[in-house]
Amino acid sequence: MLKRAALLGFALAAVPGHAESVSYGDCVAMVDRSPQTAERKAADWQAHDGGAAAMHCHALALYALKRYGEAARILDALGRNRDVPRGERSALFQQAGAAWLLADKARDAVQSYSAALGDKPNDAGVLADRARARGLMKDWSGAEADLSTVLAQDINRADLLVLRASARWAMNKKADAATDIVRALEVYPDYPPALVERGKMKYSAGDTNGAGKDWKKAAQSGQGETAVEAKRFLADLQAKGGR
Repeated sequence: MLKRAALLGFALAAVPGHAESVSYGDCVAMVDRSPQTAERKAADWQAHDGGAAAMHCHALALYALKRYGEAARILDALGRNRDVPRGERSALFQQAGAAWLLADKARDAVQSYSAALGDKPNDAGVLADRARARGLMKDWSGAEADLSTVLAQDINRADLLVLRASARWAMNKKADAATDIVRALEVYPDYPPALVERGKMKYSAGDTNGAGKDWKKAAQSGQGETAVEAKRFLADLQAKGGR
C-alpha cells in the first residue's frame, strides 16, 4: 500500500471556481470508499490545475484500481517535479518503484529507486527494494552490491542475507552464498526462506534427502508464499522419486 495523506505538504486546498472543488484530504479519503470515483474526480481536478496534490491522489486511485503502470508513471513524474519539496521527492520515487514492480516493470523500478537514492544514497529500504528489482532482472551483481551496502549497516537482516545468498549462488559464488545462509539461520533459526534456499543448494549438490528435510520444515511453517514454494519443491522432488 502506498503512503497517503500528509505525504504532500502543498496545494491541498480546493480549486477556486471549480464546480467540483475537492481537497487533497477529501480525495484521498475517497480512494478507500470508491477508487473509481476518486480516479475520475482526481483526473478532473488535475485537468483544472489541481497540481501535484491532484496528481498524487490520481496515482493513489489508479494504484487502488490495480492500474499500477499508470500510477507509477504519475508518481515518477511527480518525483521529477522541481516544485515538489526535495524531501518528498525520494518518497515519491520509492512509491513509483513499488508500483512499477507490481506492473512487472523491473527495469523501470530500478530507475525510480535509483532516483530515490539521489537524495538518500544510503537508505537501507530503498537499496533493498532496488536489489529485489535488480534480482528480477537477473542483474545479480547489482543486487549483491546493493544488499552488501545494507548488510554492512546491519548484518542481522536475515531476509536480506537470503536474498544476497540467492544472488551469489546465481553468480556461482557458492561458498559466499552458503555463508550467508548459515548467518541467516544463526540470526533466525529455522527461518523458512533460508531453509528453502538451503534446500536448493543441497539439491544442487546431490543431497536430495537433505533438501527434502529443509523444504518439509519450510512447508510446515505456514509462512505464505514461502510455504507454497517449499511445497512445490517437495512435490517436484517426490515426482522424481525423492523423499
